[in-house]
Amino acid sequence: MKHPKDMTGLEVLQALLDGHFPPPSMGKTIPMYPTEVAKGFAKFHAQADQNHLNPMGGVHGGFAATVLDSVTGCAIHSALEAGEGYGTIDLNVKMCRPIPQNKQLIAIGQLINLSKNLGISEGKLIDEDGKLYAYATATCMIIRS
Repeated sequence: MKHPKDMTGLEVLQALLDGHFPPPSMGKTIPMYPTEVAKGFAKFHAQADQNHLNPMGGVHGGFAATVLDSVTGCAIHSALEAGEGYGTIDLNVKMCRPIPQNKQLIAIGQLINLSKNLGISEGKLIDEDGKLYAYATATCMIIRS
């Protein structure tokens, strides 16, 4: 297996999906994992539980924001060449309804535009019936080593 810096973004994500790389530690904090990747596309499953509650007993908005930041970033990462990385510079999240506890949700990220310096993507957090819980757009700076 090549070193990640020598792999395209899609190759890195596919290797992660196939279990060749350990999952990112954020997946323990916010239970989420990739289920599908393609160029300009990423799909995750995520599930909030009792560890993600706000003081009122509902799922904290940071849960949806983190999942959407991850899936929109991966949609951009999937289109990058070897030696390129990214960093989120703007994330705009719209919460459409309360995030349920103990229900598996699907996060879908899609690339909108990729230029020399910026990637723009969108993401949605839905349930298995397609009900929308949150929507986001992200702008990421492209980082070349």
